[in-house]
Amino acid sequence: MAENKTVLISGYAQAPRGTGMSETMTWIGVVLEIDLNTHVIVAADATFVTDLARDFFRRTVIGYKLTDGLDGLVNLVETRIHTPSKNSLQTALQAAFQRYVEFRQSGKG
Repeated sequence: MAENKTVLISGYAQAPRGTGMSETMTWIGVVLEIDLNTHVIVAADATFVTDLARDFFRRTVIGYKLTDGLDGLVNLVETRIHTPSKNSLQTALQAAFQRYVEFRQSGKG
């Protein structure tokens, strides 16, 4: 069996003003561990105020195959997460996705 090779990718966006998140942090960040053989998100984290929100985000995105495209990933957030930080979260995911695409195009992965 082939060795499981993963990379860590992150993306950030400004936290939405007037929310509990903006009171404690300036940026929302997402961190994704991605299997380079399958392009599947195998672990994830995000800077939310509560542990429940972080856990829900993890359960929402883990298992998503990035080669299925950005739209599907953003749609997961759109349909399942309904918080004031949703737009910032989607922006951070877009940044992480783009970083992964650039990494793959660089030939390093």
